[in-house]
Amino acid sequence: MSITTQTSASQRIASLLDDSSFVEIGSYVTARSTDFNLQDVKTPADGVITGYGTIDGNLVYVYSQDASVLGGAVGEMHAKKIVRLYDLAMKMGAPVIGMVDCAGMRLQEATDALESFGQIYHSQVMASGVIPQITAIFGVCGGGMTVSCGLTDFTFMESKKAKLFVNSPNTLDGNHEQTCDTASAKFQSEETGLVDRIGSEDEILETIRELIGILPANNEDDMSYDECTDNLNRLCDGIEGCVGDTALALAMISDDAYFFETKRDYAKEMVTGFIRLNGMTVGAVANRSEEVDENGKVVASYDAVLTAQGARKAAQFINFCDAFDIPVLSLTNVKGYKATKCQERGMAHAVAKLTYAFANATVPKVNVIVGQALGSAYITMNSKSLGADIVYAWTDAAIGMMDSIAATKIMYAEEIKKSSNAMQLINEKAAQYYELQSNAEAAARHGYVDDIIAPAETRKRVIAAFEMLFTKREDRPSKKHGTV
Repeated sequence: MSITTQTSASQRIASLLDDSSFVEIGSYVTARSTDFNLQDVKTPADGVITGYGTIDGNLVYVYSQDASVLGGAVGEMHAKKIVRLYDLAMKMGAPVIGMVDCAGMRLQEATDALESFGQIYHSQVMASGVIPQITAIFGVCGGGMTVSCGLTDFTFMESKKAKLFVNSPNTLDGNHEQTCDTASAKFQSEETGLVDRIGSEDEILETIRELIGILPANNEDDMSYDECTDNLNRLCDGIEGCVGDTALALAMISDDAYFFETKRDYAKEMVTGFIRLNGMTVGAVANRSEEVDENGKVVASYDAVLTAQGARKAAQFINFCDAFDIPVLSLTNVKGYKATKCQERGMAHAVAKLTYAFANATVPKVNVIVGQALGSAYITMNSKSLGADIVYAWTDAAIGMMDSIAATKIMYAEEIKKSSNAMQLINEKAAQYYELQSNAEAAARHGYVDDIIAPAETRKRVIAAFEMLFTKREDRPSKKHGTV
């Protein structure tokens, strides 16, 4: 379907859904409140259009706020329409897509609006992990509505006109919109990580359509399979050159080079997104040490370390995959944790969340060590000790406590001080340490790696692993939920 730029709530729905598939619900609803002369104000549909339709034949439920009605502000009946939509979506097991253009809560309705907004939150919490929830912001999204966005699984934002804020930029001490626009799409995608992607209205609508096509409809009825036209035994020649930019490596592994990256502007040292393997949607998590543009030029470099932001980003993504029974593939290339005062404030908690997410996930989990895998940072990245079902390592992978030279300098500190040729001694001892403790074969001998594979064979070996794991079942201790 061709998408053209739209401005109104109804036009956005028409552009998002399959032609003539939308059925509106609650079109006659208007505001009930009569305070502050609201009885004299026309509120068609009470500022939000709700209903259902299809995207490429897949059932979805949609609400779209209308800024022409009291600025799209959320009142009692406005909120109840959204809650009713969630009720239907939960019964039918279909995604909810919200298109936001909202001035906040309707002041004229005060506690009625607050109570109804709380009902929206409650509906979203009950739906979390049961049906996918997607939000797209096309205008203003302020105050309480930002919490609603935070409760959804994926959030998209129009890059020029959209604003998202808990507190307006100019109300922050020492800040002004001209110096730091904390409500902008750029800030929300790069600094907070709330927004998965930004773009034009057309691009966002197309992205949502694409996302619906690869996600399951709910946590029980998996509709995320497609016919595979790619060669299952295709070799990934040259993939070893993508150790730095693992987003490229994931695309090479995937069917027909398909890769849908999530939160791509946030914590770029950690890659998350969806690929296809033999037609099946697979969640992917990978460390990244460089970013390569379409011309093959390195445009950014990162340390091969875990950051607090990257760990939280990956943990949230893994939790989503586990909730919807989407298998997880990880590409590991990490040598430790980022060491700065700023990172130290949140590192332990963030890494704990990532460790918990991998260990807690019961979906099929495959890890491929493509570079370095050192220290407890490696343990966190889907190691066998955390429950990875299959672990492969490329032939040149380094696996161990720490870099062999660094380990040598610690273990042989006294000998190095006394040596007349310290560098030669370091190199000799480092080679011995690597042979005994740090290479992939040493880890395989101890059972921590299932097989050492040539990089080019990664696609066919990973596909075979997931096919073997397709019927995986895993029992866990009986408990209400974890606390991490």
